Amino acid sequence: MSNSDFQTVSVLPVDEYNQKLVSYVHPPNWVNPEPAECYNLVVIGGGTAGLVVAAGAAGLGLGLKVALIEKHLMGGDCLNVGCVPSKSIIRSARVVGEIWEAKRFGINVNREQVQVDFASVMERMRRIRANISPHDSAQRFQDIGVDVFLGSGRFVSGNTIEVGDQKLKFKKAVIATGARAAQPSIQGIEQAGYLTNETVFSLTERPQRLAVIGGGAIGCELAQTFRRFGCEVVLFHRGSHLLNKEDADAAEIIQNVFIHEGINLVLNSKITSVEKTATGKTIYFSRNNNTEESITVDEILVGTGRSPNVEKLNLEAVGVEYDRIHGVKVNDYLQTTNPNIYAAGDICMNWKFTHAADAAARIVIKNTLFSPFGLGRAKLSDLVMPWVTYTDPEIAHVGMYGHEAKEKGINVDTITIPFSSVDRAIADGEEVGFVKIHHQQGSDQILGATIVARHAGEMISEVTTTIVGKVGLNKLSGVIHPYPTQAEGIKKAADSYRRTLLTPTSKKFLGLLTKIS
Repeated sequence: MSNSDFQTVSVLPVDEYNQKLVSYVHPPNWVNPEPAECYNLVVIGGGTAGLVVAAGAAGLGLGLKVALIEKHLMGGDCLNVGCVPSKSIIRSARVVGEIWEAKRFGINVNREQVQVDFASVMERMRRIRANISPHDSAQRFQDIGVDVFLGSGRFVSGNTIEVGDQKLKFKKAVIATGARAAQPSIQGIEQAGYLTNETVFSLTERPQRLAVIGGGAIGCELAQTFRRFGCEVVLFHRGSHLLNKEDADAAEIIQNVFIHEGINLVLNSKITSVEKTATGKTIYFSRNNNTEESITVDEILVGTGRSPNVEKLNLEAVGVEYDRIHGVKVNDYLQTTNPNIYAAGDICMNWKFTHAADAAARIVIKNTLFSPFGLGRAKLSDLVMPWVTYTDPEIAHVGMYGHEAKEKGINVDTITIPFSSVDRAIADGEEVGFVKIHHQQGSDQILGATIVARHAGEMISEVTTTIVGKVGLNKLSGVIHPYPTQAEGIKKAADSYRRTLLTPTSKKFLGLLTKIS
């Protein structure tokens, strides 16, 4: 056995919870196993995609030899610097948001007296993360039959990957090394220092003044969260409105909420430089190409994109094409330009979501282990991918946007049900939002949907299921929804479509019934 490539890892702050986390996802006493003679599958990267591939292959009961290589923390971004920590602190921020609005519900709470114990919020997050970490632990994967190697993996030939001084021969390999926060090209920002999603969760003290660069999902989620924690937040965005890749009506709701909550929005902005000064970090910028302005903050959080982790893999040695912006090049079967090497997750996909990486991993398992035996091949393009932006309210989307359908030459009709017409939303005081469903003209086939609601992410799966199952609006209208629930907005949309099918005679008959009742 060898540990010549092993590096001890620590996660800041070094408290009991982060020590527990590391003990599971990069144990300091780990000894890499002796490599098998040849592996059926070697996976580089222990994030969601890599873990699902490795666990799925090892759990088939076929006696396959599977190896997993991870140089940093098992669990990848999702567990360590993504979904788990961000949603944990977002939950705390939602409590603050509810207290801010308490007076509308007849509960007298002085908003100015709400005190957020930032250190406790972050400690709670670290505790939750540590408690979830055993599921992604090195020991768990070893126990299910995966040889886990902690260290940096690199290709050295068409059938060999090197980890330290150990060589792993393979029949098939999977690249699942993910992506990292993109480095901003702003003069002086490196010297001034900045946070990303990879470092912000190490904070133990709340910054009084926070600048967030980027009005996409990450920037918006964290801007609102830190504003509710009591920070003065300024949000810089190059576009004319936030979340410009989302449905425009949905994005406008979030933008108005941000303004109401006191976030300083600097839209159509261009940051020219950053300077560290005696009073903080001064950002020089212009908006709408006008006169240069400046603002001084305590911390800068950058959320402007992701860069694929393609470095040091020696991909050239095995004929795997890639670029440093889009990552590894794959076909619809997630096969790279080397037919024996596949890729999955953020390293190669536009959908940079945990659930997308999970779905891609399942495609890889089928295409590497089953399709050689004539059992069919799975395609990335067949996936119906929902996603959620976890602002308050949330934006959830699946399928096509209206403009996308029109660009493809598909004529669409759009049904919009405002939550101001949904009884449960009215009772909850959550009338701001809507269910918007696009369907093909002359058909009840659902092409896409956007939902804006406090728990939109919990509602979008019903629409996703209808698209995957090819259940149209007509049949959806017959599905009984419990009353009162906000999901009734989906049924109302289906009912709205069904009413368009009524003939003049049936409309007249229904009108008579209404008068009688």
